[in-house]
Amino acid sequence: MVEIVGIGPGNPDYLLPIAKMKIEKAKFLVGGKRALATFAKNGQQTFPITKDIDAVLRFITEHKDSVCVVVSGDPGFYSLLDNIREKFSNDEIEVIPGVSSLQMAFSKINLPWHDAKMLSFHGRVPQDEDLEFENNKILGMLTDGVYHSRKIAEILLNFNWNQKSKFIVFERLSYENEKITAMTLEEALNGEPISHGVIIVYEGE
Repeated sequence: MVEIVGIGPGNPDYLLPIAKMKIEKAKFLVGGKRALATFAKNGQQTFPITKDIDAVLRFITEHKDSVCVVVSGDPGFYSLLDNIREKFSNDEIEVIPGVSSLQMAFSKINLPWHDAKMLSFHGRVPQDEDLEFENNKILGMLTDGVYHSRKIAEILLNFNWNQKSKFIVFERLSYENEKITAMTLEEALNGEPISHGVIIVYEGE
């Protein structure tokens, strides 16, 4: 059984007990370098997730009877789960959910997320219709080094968002050096770019 385990935003305090148990009992552990450094135990053979996804999938295939794949946030939101589903049948996979960085970001500002549109600029670009302004629309977005705060602000202005819209950037969520910066969309456009985090945009008071 290939186990795909969500490890949450990064701090072990946000790891579900069942996720901890799955990680500890696995003989083989696959994950990002930071995740492996945080969660790998003595005696486990590890394999880092890199851009060479084919190599990662080969390792998982070779050790599928006792391998745990740890992914940041929740496996159901833009993780390695898509690639694994292409390689293995549904009966060969078990998914353990985790706290997503977007879920945590909304909790930090006490904002419900049931009506929010969840998007990712991490290695991809959302569809135009998902970015177009609508009354009462709320966006939650993952970012990367190319699509950082300033670039995303520019894109949203081109999709008719108001310059005074709330634009909140979350960095290093769950860690001691966590940082939350609230600004307007206009201020984000003219400010220093912030990358590799979470952004929430909405019309607010």
